[in-house]
This record gives sequence, C-alpha cells and structure tokens, in this order.
Amino acid sequence: MGRVAERLAGLHRRLLFADDPDPVLVQAVFAVLFLADILLRAAGGSPLALGSWPMAGLVLVALATAAALVVPWQRAAPWTIGILPVVDILALGLSRMDPGGGATGTLAVVPALWLGRQYGPRGAVVVFLATALLLVTPGLAYLGVSGANLTRTVLIPLVATWAALAISYALERVRAGTEVIEHQRRVSQAIFDAVDVGLVLLDHTGAYQGVNRRQTDFIGLAFPDGHSGRAGQLGAVYDAEGTRELTREELPTYRASRGEEFTDVRIWVGRDPLTRRALSVSAHRVEDDAGNLAGAALGYKDVTDYMRALRVKDEFVASVSHELRTPLTSIVGYAQLLLERDDLPPDVVAQLEVMARNSGRLHRLVADLLHSARLDEGATAVARAPVDLAAVVRDGVEAAGPAARRAGVDLAAEAPPTLVLMADRERLEQVVDNLLSNAVKYTHAGGCVRVSLAVDADRAELCVADTGIGIAAADRDRLFTRFFRTREAEERSIQGVGLGLSITKAIVESHGGRIEVESELGTGSAFRVRLPLG
Repeated sequence: MGRVAERLAGLHRRLLFADDPDPVLVQAVFAVLFLADILLRAAGGSPLALGSWPMAGLVLVALATAAALVVPWQRAAPWTIGILPVVDILALGLSRMDPGGGATGTLAVVPALWLGRQYGPRGAVVVFLATALLLVTPGLAYLGVSGANLTRTVLIPLVATWAALAISYALERVRAGTEVIEHQRRVSQAIFDAVDVGLVLLDHTGAYQGVNRRQTDFIGLAFPDGHSGRAGQLGAVYDAEGTRELTREELPTYRASRGEEFTDVRIWVGRDPLTRRALSVSAHRVEDDAGNLAGAALGYKDVTDYMRALRVKDEFVASVSHELRTPLTSIVGYAQLLLERDDLPPDVVAQLEVMARNSGRLHRLVADLLHSARLDEGATAVARAPVDLAAVVRDGVEAAGPAARRAGVDLAAEAPPTLVLMADRERLEQVVDNLLSNAVKYTHAGGCVRVSLAVDADRAELCVADTGIGIAAADRDRLFTRFFRTREAEERSIQGVGLGLSITKAIVESHGGRIEVESELGTGSAFRVRLPLG
C-alpha cells in the first residue's frame, strides 16, 4: 500500500505541479476516465449505439489523445496546447446529450485543472466559456430546461472554473515560494563560498551534502586522486606534527559522522612538505526533532602560518635558552662561591646576594623557557620511581619560607609523615615550587598560604590555598595558557612571564593527574593537584 500511495503521489505531482507538464500524460488520464464512464454506463444497462452522442464524444477524445501523441508540442506555439482540454470539454458536452446521463460532468474538472495549470487566471476564463458554450448549452438545448437537468448542468461551469482558479492560485503561491527559496539558496551559497573557512556538511550516513570552494581546495590537496564524497576516506592527512598519517578512526570527518563534537583539532594535509597546509578543524553535530543524529557540520581553518610561526618561535626559544643556560650557570655558581667566603665586607656581601638572587631568578626563567619548548616538541616523558611526596612538599615549603617571610605572608603546611607514589621527583618538585611561589607572590602582606597533602581514594591530593588577590572568572579558562597573565597581575606589576602554570599543568597531566583551580577575585585561590598513587 505504501508503494502504491507513493506512485499515486508522484503521478499527481507530474500532472499538476511539474514545471513542464506532459500533455500526453494528462490527456491519457482524461481518456481513461472518459472511457471508464462509457463502460460503466454500458455495464449498468445503458448500451450505447455507435452513432450516439456519447460515442461521438469518445471519438473526439481518441482524436485528441492521438494528437497529444503525434504533435511536437515543444516546438508549437504555447497557446496551441490549450486546444486539447477544450476538445475534451466538447467531448463531455456531446457525451451528456444522452437521457442516460452519466458522471461525465464531473470529468470537466480534469481539463479545468489542466487549463488553470497551463494559463493561470486566463485559463479559468477559458474554462468558464468552454463549459458554458460546449457543455451547458448543448445539454440544455437537447435535454430541456428541467429542474434535474438544470441543476446538474449549470453547476458544472461554476465548479470547473473554481477548480481552475484554485490550481492557478496554488501554483502562483508555489512559484512565489520557490522563487524565495531559490533566492535564499543563492544567497546562502554565495556566503558559503565567500567565507575563508572550509565548510563540510554531512548527513547521518556520513555522505557529503555540501562543500564550499575553500574546502574543495583542501580536499584536492589531501586527496589528489579524487574523493568519494564520504567521511573517513584515507589520504594525505597527517597529525598535528605532520609526521604520521591519520587512521580512519582519527579523521575529523569520520569522528564527526559518529556524532563526536570537537574544537581546534589540528591536522596537516598534502603529501609534499613544501605545499602542505595546517588546518584547525571543529565539528558540531546536527540533530533531528527527536534528538537523533541527523548529520554534522565541520569547519576547516587554515593555520599554516600560525603553526610555522610557532615552530620558528619554539626553535628560537630553545636555541636562546641553551645558549644562556651555560653562562648563567657559571654566574650563579661563582656568586654562591663568593658568598661562602667570610672575608668580604658587608656591603660586598649585600651586593653579591642581590646578584645571586637575580641571577637565580634569571636561571629559573631560562629553565622554564627551555622546558616549555621541550613540551612543544613532545618531550613530556617522565622518569618514574618511588617518591615521597610528603617530603617533597615539606622541602618546598621550607625553600619558600624566606620569600614568604620577606613578603609578610604566613606559610604553613599539613602533610602525613610519608606518602609514596611512582613519579618523577624532579618534576614534582617543580610543581610544588611553582604553586608555592605563585601563592606567595600574589598574596598581600598579612595574608596566609596553606598547603595540605592527603589521600583521596587511589589518588594523592595536594592543595595550595592563599588569601591573595584571586582570579577573575573571565581569566580562569586561560589561566594555564602559556604566557598568559591576569589583568590584576599586570596592573600590580607582579613579576612573571606566565609560564609556571602551563608547565605545572603539563607535568601533572604527564603523570596521569589533573589540576583544578577555585578562585574568587579579591578572596584568594586554591589550586588542587590530584595524582594517581599507582
């Protein structure tokens, strides 16, 4: 039943709403209905003689059908095709000139719809005139102006004209709506192609439904042998480092076709390292009214210049850091040696302490820069061994004590006697030192810093809380970004370059842990580090 309904609906669209209706199809439908009326009359006990009016009408319908088949209507004048429905109306008029009646009057709707569809309101005028002259007038003249005949005859022009006007109005509205939709489609396509971002639209099966010009260029670079138009095709698509081809499951289009959403996934496309491009890919799923996956939209932004600039910057930072580290180490070492002498005047000792303090600060800054460059190169491996985190925390608090006392900050710690986990001791010391130095640095004189270490299930939890200046909500999302500093820190001219927290986060995550922050502007901050014990 479903297929039959679909076929009938398709036939209905071809008859009434096609851009160029087929006269053969419309005439054939009318001929079949007309013949059915003749056969039903005969079956009902009203045999028709060969010379009767209904048979004459059938001959006219047959001639009109033959003309529909033979005449090349595409090359004929537009008005000529209107002859066929007028002939059909005449055939109906002849068929009704029979005392047996029949239902042929209702068939006037078919040529009426045809004329209304073909010529609009002018076709409705033709319908009224044709039915009045060719159908009503002969019927009244032949059968007389009786009540029954008058009723069943006069109403036909009104109904047929109304049908022609209705189809004309409906098609006018459809055309207007189609023009608006087509205009909007052209505008959307122009915008789609004008943006400097590659755009891809997928359906629920992963098939490409739309690709703009920018994305076509990227596809040509990634798939020089051609693209099948489906998500997950393998090609010259590489990871963020540009060294490894992505598997099907790693491709952004495949992930998006599975309903995954992501932002700023970086890939390289193109086999030639000299011409390949770096892309930042984002994807958002499209859902239907029931919340089911209906497709996905992906955006591809060219970040080649940015990625290459980052690489040059990292290489420069690493090179400069290496070059500075050796002389700084010598300066720090000799300053410490001089401070160990007891034959120096007090003013010289004070000057040496200043030199040692600032050279040590510069040495730590260079070490942070070098470590940041190594993180970008993927050098995040850690040398795990049994480490007593409680001892690391106590040593860090003791080392931060002099700076806290100079700043007038109360520093205290609470930790168990021992807490052993598998980790890199040097890296954990760096985490503790970074968190403590930040807490002391951003806390006013008279404030306090509290350090706590405890076990929570299968994780060690380190918390460094202060009563300092706090962090604005707008800055928290960027807090662990390299070289980012809060507005309050810059306004108060607090020393720093914004590397400590980004390095701390990288170290914690390389240990399989995570770092979180809770803070309110003006009330202080609490940083929590959770590390697995195993």
